[in-house]
Amino acid sequence: MQFPVCRQLGRVFVRVVAGAVIAGGASVASAQTTVTLNQPKTHVVSATIRGGTYANKNDQTLLATRSSDNLEYERHALLKFDTQNTIPAGSAVTSAKLTVTVKGGSADATRMVGAYQVTTSWGETEVTWKNRRSGQSWSNSGGDLGTRLAVQNVSNVAGTRVTFDVTALVKSAVSGALGSSRYTRVALIDEDSSTSASYREYFTPTDSTTAVRPVLTVTYSSSSSSPTPPTPPPPSPPGSTTTLRVLQWNTHHGGIGTDGKFDQDRLAKKAASFRPDVISFNEVEHYGLDQPAIYASLLQKYTGQKWYYKFSSGAGTQSGLGNMIMSRFPFDATDIQVFSHNRAGVEGTIHVNGRAIKVTSTHLDANSTSYRLQEIGELTAWERTIAEQRIVCGDFNAWPGSSENSTMKQAYYDTWAEAQADGTAVAYAGNTAGNTRNSRIDYIYQSHGASALQLKGSQVFDVRDANGVMPSDHRPVMSVFTVK
Repeated sequence: MQFPVCRQLGRVFVRVVAGAVIAGGASVASAQTTVTLNQPKTHVVSATIRGGTYANKNDQTLLATRSSDNLEYERHALLKFDTQNTIPAGSAVTSAKLTVTVKGGSADATRMVGAYQVTTSWGETEVTWKNRRSGQSWSNSGGDLGTRLAVQNVSNVAGTRVTFDVTALVKSAVSGALGSSRYTRVALIDEDSSTSASYREYFTPTDSTTAVRPVLTVTYSSSSSSPTPPTPPPPSPPGSTTTLRVLQWNTHHGGIGTDGKFDQDRLAKKAASFRPDVISFNEVEHYGLDQPAIYASLLQKYTGQKWYYKFSSGAGTQSGLGNMIMSRFPFDATDIQVFSHNRAGVEGTIHVNGRAIKVTSTHLDANSTSYRLQEIGELTAWERTIAEQRIVCGDFNAWPGSSENSTMKQAYYDTWAEAQADGTAVAYAGNTAGNTRNSRIDYIYQSHGASALQLKGSQVFDVRDANGVMPSDHRPVMSVFTVK
């Protein structure tokens, strides 16, 4: 196993965070499947970062590498492939090849370019030389780099295809060995000496010619415990809509109804009937039973669409009792933040109508006001590091007149209250106050700075069946936004 300690980047010695690539094993019980990931947004995103006066600038229009003693000219190419939602967890990856196509280059005939694991998450629209996301810096400027996966000579001839073997990284990502995310993140770094003739430019994921886009080709076998492999999503038009429907629902331990019966299908079918675009679920459990994956499958069953999801327990781990963000739009990035008293937030970034929307799901302490206020302080501090446009959903265990809600409203709009003031809040007979449990304790908050989001209305749904039984002990609330 290779553990890099340091290497010379831009002729400045940088300590590299050792993100060891560990090949995960899985028992093979089915035929091999090959997926080709090359569709923009749904499969792959990219960015180029450079230092000097450009260290705070984000460039998604370019994919380039360059070696220079002067960080002003040093360029690193970043690529992120969605192996989380396109390859079943636990699959046995047998091959993974990353191919990029040269668009042009300066005078040097060949350059040695290495493919490195990027050990921390980054946002396509926010990443810079200094920051991986807005307000969240890299541990090392220029990217948190782990193991070097492969190195190739790269020509300056346009149309040259260059392939890197990244099997070890994709194995680890798919197996879950890298931590909370199963995305594959790679940086291309020019490793030759500094020269003004070292520039290489590559075609980007958004190029109109599919054949020249960066592509990750993965061959894998599903383990006997893996779900049926999904078909990689086609290039969908997530940015074509101008309406965003956000649903918040505490599932009561994954779907225990008021009749005491556990029934995920019942709750998922009801949730799908509201036609949400994004769902925040609380009290989802992942112990022996993978409730997050089951919900994704059930939502697909009842909507006919693939659903993307991110789960975290209250401890920030992949198993336990926690929160889940689901979206019918692919995530550009996801993140998890752990709070006090075994609580956490899980955040996903989606694109709607050309806007990056950041949606967070959380669930605050059930018993203590002081605990909840502490958690809100940690939540809002974290949220301030996340770029607009921001939506925060969750079971806050606090009534509308509480100090908790007042604290949140210092930087966020309580969308139900706003809709009620505008005359666009809808509840039902016997629950005109919009209570989600004994009071209104579930919220969808919109940040004051989310100027691209215009609230259209909010609704608390009556989910009782003919016998008065609800799929959970909470009622769901939905807020609908126009994305300008």
